Formats: sequence, C-alpha cells, structure tokens
Amino acid sequence: MFLRAGPDAYVSYEAKRCSLKASRRSVTALALAGGVALAALTVAPAAQAASTGITVSNIVVNGGKPIVVGTSDAKEPSLNFRITVPAGYSVDDASRYNAEPFLYHGSTPAKGIAARDALYAGGYTCYRVSTRVADCKGALWIKPSQLNSSADAGTWKVGVVAELYRADGSLGPKEYKTTSVTAPVRRWANVTVNAGPEPVTKGKTLTVTGALTRADWATHKYAGYGSQTASLQFRKANSSTYTTVKKVTAGSTGALKTTVTASVDGYWRWTFGGTATTGTATATGDYVDVR
Repeated sequence: MFLRAGPDAYVSYEAKRCSLKASRRSVTALALAGGVALAALTVAPAAQAASTGITVSNIVVNGGKPIVVGTSDAKEPSLNFRITVPAGYSVDDASRYNAEPFLYHGSTPAKGIAARDALYAGGYTCYRVSTRVADCKGALWIKPSQLNSSADAGTWKVGVVAELYRADGSLGPKEYKTTSVTAPVRRWANVTVNAGPEPVTKGKTLTVTGALTRADWATHKYAGYGSQTASLQFRKANSSTYTTVKKVTAGSTGALKTTVTASVDGYWRWTFGGTATTGTATATGDYVDVR
C-alpha cells in the first residue's frame, strides 16, 4: 500500500506500519500474510470501541457488481473509498491512523469480526486529496476456503474499522462503524452443452444436452444445480448474434436436455441468468453441421 504524500511523491504506508509495534500491524498486512485478517483486532472489540473522528465514505465494492466466487481461485474484487481524518491529523502521516472497509455477517461489524465471519482487503493505495482527505483504491482478497458454507452466498454488509494512534505509537481510540453499503457474494455457476448427432440431416431431430452446476462451498466442489431455468440459444454460422430458441428447466441433478429441428449450420449453447445466490453462466457454442 502507498499513500500519496505530495503531488509527485509516494510514501510507503506499509513501511511506516512495519516500524510500529506488532500489535499495530495493518489489516492489509495481516491479509497478505495469509492469516485471518483483522486477527489482531478481534480481541474484545466492544471494550476498545471509542469515537475516532475518522470518516470513511464513497465506498464502492467491485464496481457495484456481485462478487462471484468458485471453489479454488482467489478473487480480488475492487474496493474504493475516501478517508477523512479528524482535525489535528494528516493523511500524510499514515502511522497515526488506520481506516478500512470490510465485509461482514452479523448484527454489528464488531460481532462479525469476533465471529471471524468477515472478508478483508488484500491491499490498497491512497491518494492525497487534501491535508485530511485521501481517496483510496485497491481490492478485497477472497479465497473460497474463507467461505465454508453455501449459506455464505447472499448479501454481506460493509463495515469499517477505524483507529487512531498516539505520537508514541500506542493505540488510541478505535471503533467499528456500520455503513449503508452492502455487497452481494454469489456462488460461481458453470453450464456445458453438447448437440448431436453431428453432422445432422436438415429437418431431422437434433438433441441438445448439458449440465448446470455451481460451487458448493461446504465441499469446495461443483454440484448439480437442479430445478433452474436455462435458455437454449442458437447462432447461425455466418452470424455473430445468439437468439433464444426455448427455455428448459434443469432436472434435479442439473441435467439439461431438449430437442429441436435441424435447419441450418450453426452453434448451440445453454445460458443461465443466475439467481440471488448464484452467478450467471454461458456455455461455449457447440457447432453442428447440417446437411
């Protein structure tokens, strides 16, 4: 992380943090270390809560779009926000404050942290706007292993941890702030397609099959997503546009199957529009030669 200290100079935020006591490691340092982020902040949060005068505003997570997580790859959805420090402090001195949004479940941000039911930033950069204001941008760091239940899909609240430090390096006021911002987290979906026979005689029946699956965060494998509606689409060989031919409901195991009449050469695919807990998915088109 870096904090803009002037028009042409950047001061290393992390370097300043590293020179402080271990108990003052930043949220980002903990996340990058691969441990449970904010672990150092989970000790009796309610007892430490006190007004800091820090304001964190203009929070935007992943550009306002849902965060979709699979079973293995880490995701880094964007994180943008503005920090305003209280009178007597300057954003140029990163050793005197810390402020960062995070995602949580629970009735309050502090309880979300205490229950380890929260998702944190993996790093961000702050740019000086004025003595007390900085605009920050970076990314969250979300590994599927942090989501150990499929119930984790859905709406997460956005909270803020804010801290002030005294000149001697000791921790001063610290608080966990609620915000009106939320972030949808969804399970990754996948859909396959196979059309046959290939080639097929014009006017004959073409069978299109496939399977709709989605990430299971309890097993960290993909499982059938049954009873969901998928659209069968077709694109002529000399066209770039797909058209929906019909809608089909997947079986209990996520299996998709339907028949159509072959007419011209082209590509067939299944597409799934997603749900409140599951992302969208579109198969790569399967080309069929009609003779």
